[in-house]
Amino acid sequence: MKNFLYFLIPAVLFLACGPQERISKSVFDEVNKGMEAKKLSEAQITQEAMIWGDSISNEAQQQLMANLHKAVNEQGATGALNFCNVNAAPIIKKLSEKYGVIIRRTSSRARNQENLPIKEEFPILDAYQYNAENGIENKPNIQTIEGGDVLLYTKAIVISTEFCLSCHGDPQKDIETGVLSKIDSIYPRDLARGFEVGDLRGMWSLKIPKKDVVLRF
Repeated sequence: MKNFLYFLIPAVLFLACGPQERISKSVFDEVNKGMEAKKLSEAQITQEAMIWGDSISNEAQQQLMANLHKAVNEQGATGALNFCNVNAAPIIKKLSEKYGVIIRRTSSRARNQENLPIKEEFPILDAYQYNAENGIENKPNIQTIEGGDVLLYTKAIVISTEFCLSCHGDPQKDIETGVLSKIDSIYPRDLARGFEVGDLRGMWSLKIPKKDVVLRF
């Protein structure tokens, strides 16, 4: 597990594409033209992707939490479950289309099985979990994927308040019987329970096209 620490060292170490990476010719030409015209370095591109990833993930988190709190205030914890089941995915999809990036919330302990990690997310999630278990700060991360055409931005999601425990806490003491029954009926393969405040819940995962980052300058 200790090997995964390499994924979470400061992002500057992930800035340069290694010589072994191959970028598709069309993206290579487009990115190079932009870099030549604007004199951009790989470090500048990755730094801008980090800023953009922070902004998009913060907006997504704020929208989800604002709507979640509204649902809880109007309908209680059961309303929160209905919101997550019906409305959370469309909010994420709308933001993905707005910014032209692929936005995901993923966790190895997902409630919705569609949010389980995909291949490139597994090692980063493991690294975040290792850090969380060993008191190491989890910082946002950038890595190149898909032959260098895409930048993968990730940021840890933490159970920050007791508010979250009404649906994700200990079934014996935090989740009401009616709410637990509703969870079981909607998500029969639920893994997202038994958390405590401060636990790693999962992470934001954003696939950002490199060429789009260059065009932002």
